[in-house]
Amino acid sequence: MTKLSLELQRFFFEEERASKIQLSDLLSLAGERIFGFLLVILSLPSALPLPAPGYSTPFGILIFLLAIQLILGAKMPWLPEKIMQTSVKLETVQKVIQAALPALERIERLSQPRIAYICTSLPGRIILGIAIAVMALSMIIPLPGTNTLPAMGIFITAFGLQEDDGFISLIGLLFCLIAGFLSSSIIWATIWGSLNLLDFMKSQLS
Repeated sequence: MTKLSLELQRFFFEEERASKIQLSDLLSLAGERIFGFLLVILSLPSALPLPAPGYSTPFGILIFLLAIQLILGAKMPWLPEKIMQTSVKLETVQKVIQAALPALERIERLSQPRIAYICTSLPGRIILGIAIAVMALSMIIPLPGTNTLPAMGIFITAFGLQEDDGFISLIGLLFCLIAGFLSSSIIWATIWGSLNLLDFMKSQLS
């Protein structure tokens, strides 16, 4: 199986491409690892320490849809045709891929098929799907601090899934657990602060 970093390098930088890329264009790269591949690609923009305005919420929704299908045991993912035909500028995608390649290559050097049942068995995929779905919900929430860490958790978990590397997926699950705790703390702090501000405003007006 060709390494994902090499396939991305070839697809986006070595071959002639149109000025805009559709999600459907990427499916030829996925092969049998289509779930993991799509989850890796969709989580990349938010997982990188780069500003990705506007991507977290729509990509989070797509990741959530894929995670639900993973939980239900689907063999092939389904996304609405309108979404599959949505286009993004090639230059924008190239910037994201270029920034991600060094980290991706480092993970690939550590990756190998092991504890594969975590990624291939239905119970294992259900657990991975639930973790990814929860992280996707966090990505959807438009609050600072609730996007990057959950997206990183999805990226690591999904990379293990597409490489049949259960060990890396377990590391991803641990990352998801930490990200979930931090995101929950941010959400709770925001709600608590908003309620206190509302009570203060009411007290001032009464």
